[in-house]
Amino acid sequence: MRGDVLVRCGGRAGETDRQRCRHRAPVRPTTRLRGPAKRVFYHLYSIIDIYSRYTVGWMVAAREDEHLAERLIADTLAKQQIGDGQLTIHADRGSSMTSRTVAQLLSDLGVDRSHSRPRISNDNPFSEAQFKTLKYRPDFPERFTSIQEARAHAKAFFWWYNHEHRHSGVAWHTPHDVHYGHTEAVRAARADTLTAAYARHPERFVRKPPQPPVIPTTVWINEPPPEQPQLISSVGQSPTEPLVLGRRQEVA
Repeated sequence: MRGDVLVRCGGRAGETDRQRCRHRAPVRPTTRLRGPAKRVFYHLYSIIDIYSRYTVGWMVAAREDEHLAERLIADTLAKQQIGDGQLTIHADRGSSMTSRTVAQLLSDLGVDRSHSRPRISNDNPFSEAQFKTLKYRPDFPERFTSIQEARAHAKAFFWWYNHEHRHSGVAWHTPHDVHYGHTEAVRAARADTLTAAYARHPERFVRKPPQPPVIPTTVWINEPPPEQPQLISSVGQSPTEPLVLGRRQEVA
């Protein structure tokens, strides 16, 4: 399973704000992690919400397999309470994501599918950026002595990435705060701190009083040219309409 999985919550009547929001999650299960010997690798599966950068599901396995991909997707959708007809999946043309096993699962869950363009390598930038963060951290080892060690390392990394990592793409919030709607409270606290700093030393701020950065409202993978406005839609529109990647409502 190599590619981008884009998870979308629809805007159905009676749903909470959390249920109406959209998730767009690239899935690219390998990067490969070097094992204890030459030609021994472990495969890291990861599902990311591209708006919040929150890792909603991950797994380290000894092989890349369609049944493992199926289980990871099913477990993640259940954990995130994604209902029937609320999901759109965009994947590349790897054997796992095009397998009958995964296709049948998505059909059973009422999930729409699409696939990336042939011979295009940059349709999963969010996953690639996350794996680069993983491998460029100083505690990332040259090799893992066992699959248990690889899983322990991945568990610690994803907890850090979700709960402590201040991501530049979401205005220096943590993915957890964005995913679960805590950004307004965090931004208000930041604004109070900056206002107090300006009151103490206004001469340090030449142009204007400081303000915390604003979180983006829309995130794209390969944004189309302006002459294609039909690709843009807002939260709550029909599930059959084309969608903006990663756009979502804030939770109060």
